[in-house]
Amino acid sequence: MKRFLIADDHEAVRLGLRAVLEQRADWEVVAEANDGSKALTAAIESRPHVAIVDFSMPRMTGVEVARRIRDYPLQTEVLIFTVHKSGLLAQQAFEAGARAFLAKSDANRMLLAAVDALLVHKRFCSESCRNELDHGAGSEVDRRRGLTPREQLVVKLVAEGYSNKGISAILNLSVKTTEAHRAAAMRKLEVNSTAGLVRYAVRAQLVEA
Repeated sequence: MKRFLIADDHEAVRLGLRAVLEQRADWEVVAEANDGSKALTAAIESRPHVAIVDFSMPRMTGVEVARRIRDYPLQTEVLIFTVHKSGLLAQQAFEAGARAFLAKSDANRMLLAAVDALLVHKRFCSESCRNELDHGAGSEVDRRRGLTPREQLVVKLVAEGYSNKGISAILNLSVKTTEAHRAAAMRKLEVNSTAGLVRYAVRAQLVEA
């Protein structure tokens, strides 16, 4: 049997993924989690073949979960599942140790193909962001490469409306560290306001307009 972990803070999403996966007679969902910390604990305890992890979750992002699974290490392949169609976030996920990145809008057509690829340890990327990964070299891509992965996450969360305190809780950082990442991102992007970060995040497809 191939064992799966599903981590998403929306129960309806978890139920939908479970229904699709368990159509295969030899696939079994052995654990679920509704935040990143629980996802990591579940991965350590159940040691699934594949963990399908939402990018944006409370307490720890999907990318952080992938990084911790890699560092542990666990023999678990990670698929980052997200509403964001962004080659930047896909690259960040791959650098953290995930082997698949799938936009939720592509799930109906591509979820099983992504999982099949993971089960033979092959990389898979949602077609909606693959072109940017393969060919993206525009000015916006060049600028954002100056941000560290953590700074990118902070900018994304700022654009989604989170306060420094909220971002600190999600990323498990001190408020002072979050403020430092935010200030560094603003300096690198040459913006001087939250509105400037939001405009950048929309242009860079860190968030949907």
